[in-house]
Amino acid sequence: MRAAVFKGAGQPLAIETLDDPKPGPGEVILKVHRCGICGTDLHLTSGHAFDFQPGTVLGHEYSGEIVEVGSGVEGFRTGDIITAVPSVGCGHCAACAEGNPVLCHETKPVFGGYGEYLRAPASAAVKLPSTLSLADGALVEPLAVSLHALRLATMRPGDKVLVLGGGAVALTTIYWARRLGAGRIVAASRSERRAALALEMGADAFVQSGDAEVAEVSEALGGSPDIVFECVGVPGIIQKAIAHVRTYGQVLSLGFCIDPDTIMPAMAALKAVKLGFPVGYALRDFQYSAETLHAGRVDPARMISSTVSLEQLPATFEMLRGPNTETKVHVALS
Repeated sequence: MRAAVFKGAGQPLAIETLDDPKPGPGEVILKVHRCGICGTDLHLTSGHAFDFQPGTVLGHEYSGEIVEVGSGVEGFRTGDIITAVPSVGCGHCAACAEGNPVLCHETKPVFGGYGEYLRAPASAAVKLPSTLSLADGALVEPLAVSLHALRLATMRPGDKVLVLGGGAVALTTIYWARRLGAGRIVAASRSERRAALALEMGADAFVQSGDAEVAEVSEALGGSPDIVFECVGVPGIIQKAIAHVRTYGQVLSLGFCIDPDTIMPAMAALKAVKLGFPVGYALRDFQYSAETLHAGRVDPARMISSTVSLEQLPATFEMLRGPNTETKVHVALS
């Protein structure tokens, strides 16, 4: 099979020919059709913090067709269209007990969406409704990220919500906040180019970041936000979220910043702010996201800004490290 292989920080992905994977007991082989490029992949291949091992085939926002089934697999067969939770845990630690294998200290990635085929445990697989396109299926993972964060936020009906950022995580957070009972929702970003998309996904107003944004957000919401979702991931943005949120409010950071950051604890303390850092998801988040897509409550074409081939992936991957106008780029492998 052909795949885009990570060669090391500072080097572009390389298109190589690898052996086709074979299923072990309890596993399936997936022919990948679509895979999204995630900002986490860009962060974790930068060499600035955590890093993948050279030789890794990345890609965890994927969908495709089962072409081979290993022994002992029940509930799946060849021809099924699936996605999968891209991590499996030990099954007996605190993280696994919460249903979140991403945080397991023994987590094993189920990556490989940047290749033509990948091997996945059937226990992590989610069958996609026949009504969904392969593009829909590759959006289940980013939808699950934000759904998990909304569950941890314990949002109450009518809460005022501020979402900082305009990328895919911010947009899916807006989507779930609207569906799960938020009152007014404001999106705030330094660029206005995704303002219309934020409104389509469920925001009531868009505010361009700047010196007057705290007052403008408060006016648009009718008061300070009860919950602020930080979906930017750069130093200083958590402190900005604290400045926005109301007394006894919540700040949840989804930005996954990999650089050291500084906040003023006294400012958070004087508001009794609750800070949270949701990472990962549970199988049920994938299942619910797929069911919601099946119900036709979101148009995935709203977020997919470009589709590229496997051969175009290395150059596209490097382009996304710098300033760009993309929202969600998909790789089409078949």
